[in-house]
Amino acid sequence: MIPKSVKRFSEKIMLKQDDREKFPIWSGRRVRILPDLLWLARELLLITLVCTKRRRSEQPGVTGGKAGMGKRLWSKRRVLMASVSTGLLSGLVFASPARAAQNEETNVQNLPPVEVTAPSQSTARRTTPTRPVARAGASSSNRPKPRIYVYPTSPGTGRGLDVDKVASAINAVDANQIRRTGSLNVTDALRDNIAGVNIAEVTGNPFQPNVEFRGFVASPVTGTPQSLAVYQNGVRINEAFSDAVNWDLIPTAAIRSVTLVTNNPAFGLNALGGAINLQMKDGFTYQGAELDLMGGSFGRVQGSAQWGKTVDKNYGVYAALEGLRDDGFRNFSQSTVRRFYGDVGYKEGDSEFHVNMGLAKNDFGASATVPAELLDKYWGATYTTPQTTSNRVGYLNFTGKVDATPTWTLEGTAHLRRYEQKLVDGNPTDVQECAVAGLLCFGNDTTPANGINGVQLANPFPTGTILGEIDRSSIGSTSFGVSGQATNTDQLFGHDNRFVMGTSYDASVTRYTATAEIGTIGENYVVTGSGIFLGPTGVPAPVAGPVSLRTVNQYNGLYAMDTFNVTDAFAITGGGRFNVARITLEDQLGTSLNGDHTFTRFNPVIGGTYKITPELTAYAGYSEANRVPTPLELGCADPTRPCLLAAFLVSDPPLKQVVSKTVEAGFRGTRELNIGSLGWKVGAFRATNYDDIVAVPAVGRTGFGYFTNVGRTRRQGLEAEVNIKSSTLQFQASYAFVDARYLDAFELGSESPFRDPVTETIQVLPGDQIPAIPRHRVKVGIDYNVTDVWKVGGNALFVSSQYFVGDESNQYSKLPSYTVFNLHTSYQVTKNVQLYGRVDNIFDRRYATYGQFFDREAVPNFTNGGAEFTDPRSLSPARPRAFYAGMRVTF
Repeated sequence: MIPKSVKRFSEKIMLKQDDREKFPIWSGRRVRILPDLLWLARELLLITLVCTKRRRSEQPGVTGGKAGMGKRLWSKRRVLMASVSTGLLSGLVFASPARAAQNEETNVQNLPPVEVTAPSQSTARRTTPTRPVARAGASSSNRPKPRIYVYPTSPGTGRGLDVDKVASAINAVDANQIRRTGSLNVTDALRDNIAGVNIAEVTGNPFQPNVEFRGFVASPVTGTPQSLAVYQNGVRINEAFSDAVNWDLIPTAAIRSVTLVTNNPAFGLNALGGAINLQMKDGFTYQGAELDLMGGSFGRVQGSAQWGKTVDKNYGVYAALEGLRDDGFRNFSQSTVRRFYGDVGYKEGDSEFHVNMGLAKNDFGASATVPAELLDKYWGATYTTPQTTSNRVGYLNFTGKVDATPTWTLEGTAHLRRYEQKLVDGNPTDVQECAVAGLLCFGNDTTPANGINGVQLANPFPTGTILGEIDRSSIGSTSFGVSGQATNTDQLFGHDNRFVMGTSYDASVTRYTATAEIGTIGENYVVTGSGIFLGPTGVPAPVAGPVSLRTVNQYNGLYAMDTFNVTDAFAITGGGRFNVARITLEDQLGTSLNGDHTFTRFNPVIGGTYKITPELTAYAGYSEANRVPTPLELGCADPTRPCLLAAFLVSDPPLKQVVSKTVEAGFRGTRELNIGSLGWKVGAFRATNYDDIVAVPAVGRTGFGYFTNVGRTRRQGLEAEVNIKSSTLQFQASYAFVDARYLDAFELGSESPFRDPVTETIQVLPGDQIPAIPRHRVKVGIDYNVTDVWKVGGNALFVSSQYFVGDESNQYSKLPSYTVFNLHTSYQVTKNVQLYGRVDNIFDRRYATYGQFFDREAVPNFTNGGAEFTDPRSLSPARPRAFYAGMRVTF
């Protein structure tokens, strides 16, 4: 017999279900449905609790027969009711579409979608501890707790710290913000949503950009001094040989959240400016299926598919597949991207285990800047091709998390990664005709250019031929690592406290090879090989020979962090990390590259937060971090024996490790307004690097140089952001100021027009600005629901001028500033089908994101009758106006 109250309750459900079909919650237009949903969720919870209690009293010990079957049916009914209740409450919290394959959303401060909610039933069944226990920043009450957003403070994949207790800036991007860009490159979302991030297409390819944050760089360019650590599911993915970051290998559709953690040495080596921490989706955080297809300008065709499912509540399965083909707007600039990511997880109570894997096979063209005089003739020009990059990766990760006691959480990670890269780079060459006819020389007309066999090369080319070379290099790295972390939330002296300690071990074996083939350069700047390869040359230029090197990296780390709540409003954080790094170089062709280097360093951190009001928090902190020289830098650090950067290594002198000391402070807050939820933040930072490493061009040697310590550099500035979120409007605006300078004097070679004509060097003085770092960045973005099914939006980006690389003395005019506007829109055809489109660079602005000087005498200007280039600038042109349209289907 069904009670009348339950019948009325069922009728209410059917009525509201009909309303939801007509006026979906996700449209944000029928806001009066929300009170009914709140009532409905409350009634479901009450009925579940009451009926559960009644059923237990009626059937205290029956296990068989009809009564037992009734008990099993009622158990299933309870699970169904609880599931419906949870789903409705989740919909209210996230204000998201009631449809399949829905990504999680974040709150007003763009925090990661990782949260702490009310205690689970498994927690309630635990033995009550003998002393008070509470999560840092959380109430000790047993009543259901509101959602608390947390932030990662260590490389582990477990839950982080309540954001009100984080003594540093908060920077995060979620899956919906990534999807809104319509790009398969996560760096676009970082650029659009984090105030201090700037993107420069140094390689000339949009899938291999430099990501610069506060003047610190994570670049795919081998040979770029790196200063940002990047983690994926708790595994550091900076490549072993050069610490480079290959953004194209990251499966963008599978990203759950990205946080940019600052002022925290727990993230180990290379986190001078911070750590980019990516958390990936799994079958527990993503259910359903989605197919996304897009195409548009410059031959762009891309697609992605993802699917997630929870099986029997304890198992989660997730997979994502991405593919892209883009011809590019420049000659020889095609891109092909193929990526896969999968995860299988098991969850029981508060314990969770995952096995995930990834594969990628990507190929790119156009990997260099172009002389400004060529761009004046044709915006899609290239210079000295071929320039191709092929990246391959495969990895397997194991992660696990167990709540050993009510207050101790243990987690561990093991990973195996294989990475391969092949570069083909057409360049000018220092090979030339000798004074003695019929022979080839190197660097001048008397130093022999030898072949692989050590014998001077004969000159097979006609007199006057413009020579070049095709430099080929390959990197093959196999990496293995394990890490463990323990988190304790016991109270300390009657106050909430969170203690984290962990350790990590990573080992990598890399084989690096490089060869140089002499060729000829045609009027289209294409280098054609001749089959003649260079060997080691003689004194005074013992370079250009083939390289075969084996390197072994061993990185150990031990860290501890503690956050202590002095009061409910005031919390302090302290701790540090001890790093030990050993790098071994084994020359496979001789002994000049042999070396064994060990670096140690303890990096402390101290900080605090104070919740001035429930809506306003202040924070301040100080930390230190270090990065050790990479095998590449150690193999090219001799000023007397410069090497072709990122190709030929010649010797192994020692370099000092870089140490960064950072202080930052600021305020952040939230407030509910009539127009929506307001979030804002403002902060300042100062980071000083000691013994900073830079790449120094060699005097009189095209493309040659070496790495060296140049003393102190400083990066300081401020960041401010405001955003508003409501059911119909999302608005975000930010400003970042970055002042990056050298603090010590030094001299370096340069192609600057202001170099000393005798020494061919420039003098860098204390206070000179560091090139390639714009001082001002302004970002504005808006999305508006025009109707229930139609959304429009756009964003604008302003980046101020910056000095050219090679103008470290700040004597030449700057690379001009630029402002670019983009538009996007989407139309929800049905609950499961969405059409969308976007226009990038709507005003077709021609601008460059990066600039450097080049050797004007190396190759003639064929577009000007073979005359010498007169403009010393070489630029990385940005993509012209582009149109894209796509369709997204969810299941």
